[in-house]
Amino acid sequence: MSAAPSVRFIVLVLAVAAGASVGNLYLLQPLLPEVARTFSTSPRAVGVVSMLTQVGYGAGMFLFVPLGDVLERRRLMLALLGAVAVALVAVAASPTLPVLAGASLAVGMTTVVPQLALPLAAHVAPPEERGRAVGAVMGGLLVGILLARTASGFLGAHLGWRAVYVVAAALMVALAAALRALLPRSEPDASMPYPELLRSMLDIAREEPVLREAAALGALGFAAFSVFWSTLAFQLEARHGLGPDVAGLFGVLGAAGALAAPVLGRLADRTRPRANAGISIVVALAGFAVFAASGSVPALVAGVLLLDVGVQGNHVSNLARVHGRRPEARSRMNTIYMVTYFAGGALGTAVGTWAWTARGWAGVCAAGAAFLAAALALWALGLRRDPAPARDGSRGNPARGD
Repeated sequence: MSAAPSVRFIVLVLAVAAGASVGNLYLLQPLLPEVARTFSTSPRAVGVVSMLTQVGYGAGMFLFVPLGDVLERRRLMLALLGAVAVALVAVAASPTLPVLAGASLAVGMTTVVPQLALPLAAHVAPPEERGRAVGAVMGGLLVGILLARTASGFLGAHLGWRAVYVVAAALMVALAAALRALLPRSEPDASMPYPELLRSMLDIAREEPVLREAAALGALGFAAFSVFWSTLAFQLEARHGLGPDVAGLFGVLGAAGALAAPVLGRLADRTRPRANAGISIVVALAGFAVFAASGSVPALVAGVLLLDVGVQGNHVSNLARVHGRRPEARSRMNTIYMVTYFAGGALGTAVGTWAWTARGWAGVCAAGAAFLAAALALWALGLRRDPAPARDGSRGNPARGD
């Protein structure tokens, strides 16, 4: 097999792995009203459970993803898939809300295979195709997110929310078997003790202004995204009398973001990804303007299209910038970016459920727009500064994301 098909095949496998595993983080969102009724609790309480899944994801990225720089990557992925299967079964069997919260935290901590797949794709791709490879894996990841929401809503409406997690656990076991058969071994580029590995991320964050800005822009965008998706099921039920199956169907609209990801990845190989990020933030902000104008179903559909394309465009552009730097530390760079990114998501989930409880749909729209306005202000402030020099001494190289 020639080198180019081999790279394409590896990227395809990684895209499927990212999409199949990332859905664990989003299974709960269409099911929130059902879970609240099961445990006789409030929307705010189950919103905290959803937030804990994202908090766990951030913790898992910090603790486990840096190991991709020092351990054989396929073996690490298989171990994590086994762990998340156990955590998903624990969610399905949860007898009380506190147990559910703890199990959801564990699901988030062990659902980090997508964040090992992204730097591995950037590692195997030649530099001139790195944005395309990252975009392809992101496209698979986004398809996984939209299918997870849709399947979760459908199964939850017909079989109950616990069955959703049993099915997800079985899928993780099947995915582990497939990766063991299809993914080649990938040896690390560095060797250092685990404590030193974690400490080195502080040095990387301090030395890389491009990474810091990209992480902040990504976090604010994902916060706005989470404000909307953590409250959509409540809006659909309260205003339109629609259940979790319809909330899940809204995930299908995320196909727009999934289709845009590879295209934006290719653009990042040819243009300045920072400019792409700014345009994407404006598109996402337009989505919240549509939500604020009307809470009708057609307005929700139009706004979701704008929001998904804008947030994912911002995300892919930021990833292209990050993975164009420090080849020997891509897993740690990815960790810093994604921990910040999902901290923003967790904040957005908490703010979204609070805004819904306090101010209803108007509060949700105001909160999401505020996060995006902050991102746009940060991006605009960056225009006043010269591009940061790359580690090879060049400046403003679009392929590196500067």
